[in-house]
Amino acid sequence: MSPTAQTTASARRVVFPFTAIVGQEEMKLALLLNVIDPKIGGVMIMGDRGTGKTTTIRALADLLPEISVVANDPFNSDPSDPDMMSDEVRQLLGQGAEIPVDFKKVPMVDLPLGATEDRVCGTIDIEKALSEGVKAFEPGLLAKANRGILYVDEVNLLDDHLVDVLLDSAASGWNTVEREGISIRHPARFVLVGSGNPEEGELRPQLLDRFGMHAEIHTVKEPALRVQIVEQRAEFDQNPLPFVEKCKVEQEALQQRIVNAQKLLPEVKSDYDLRVKISEICSELDVDGLRGDIVTNRAAKALTAFEGRTEVTVEDIRRVITLCLRHRLRKDPLESIDSGYKVEKAFARVFGVELPEDTAQKNGTGQLKTGVR
Repeated sequence: MSPTAQTTASARRVVFPFTAIVGQEEMKLALLLNVIDPKIGGVMIMGDRGTGKTTTIRALADLLPEISVVANDPFNSDPSDPDMMSDEVRQLLGQGAEIPVDFKKVPMVDLPLGATEDRVCGTIDIEKALSEGVKAFEPGLLAKANRGILYVDEVNLLDDHLVDVLLDSAASGWNTVEREGISIRHPARFVLVGSGNPEEGELRPQLLDRFGMHAEIHTVKEPALRVQIVEQRAEFDQNPLPFVEKCKVEQEALQQRIVNAQKLLPEVKSDYDLRVKISEICSELDVDGLRGDIVTNRAAKALTAFEGRTEVTVEDIRRVITLCLRHRLRKDPLESIDSGYKVEKAFARVFGVELPEDTAQKNGTGQLKTGVR
């Protein structure tokens, strides 16, 4: 390939930098925390059209450091973690075979709206299995998304059964395909990100509850900020490589922060009193089940690690609790109070603090401090 062809190829693959995205701090924070701790359970992003949802998610996948994978393995198996290996790789390892290792970008898989269950989960070739006696498996999108990000745009328009399949795999970390008595399973651990426009219908409450966090994004109202976003996008479209180069230092610094946070996470501790108060808020808000408590604790720890600390504070909880609980409240169709505001009010009451004036609901850009500009 000639240098010109190489430049053209690399220019085609350039992604808008994560650190250059203006506003939408709530969405960016939720995504970063899920990358630091995928067990939070994914993010549901609801908001207006054209607010940069897809751009942000692609930018996040591009920002993340490369991962080590078993070469030529369709499931992105982790060569150092048996729990993240396909059965074939684990068998080879058990036989003492040498496992070839490769490095690749974190996969970001877009789920098309019309996808069938076979396309998502993969299929078993029964004829081949019966005639040749081998488990002929054609991997699906869940295999491709293992150890990466699975993005479902317009998730509220997706078939409920398919949403259930995605959420089950995201929660268990495995995908099992069964047909005619043949069963195949493979690791499927990914950060599930769904997005949608509330005008096109809500997700059923029991499905919504399965998403760890729920970010609401709004169109930026401030004219100066809108101009900045438009000009930035135009600059990127015109000259992608110089634009990316300009953001390189910030991108590398944020990537390092994420890596450091992932390493620090196991050491983060949360005081018993804080955990009790989180549960008190969930109880007061009549949140069904214990998912709200679990996710809030996880998210607060992930934020603490992202900030480079090992002790969860009240402020950490304040910054994540609305994201973790707002979609778990029972909605009264006649009620006009925003569910996010209800969470903040309950937080202020239980922790005995005053509500900040600039709540995310009142601010079009959802300005929550993430340390990302």
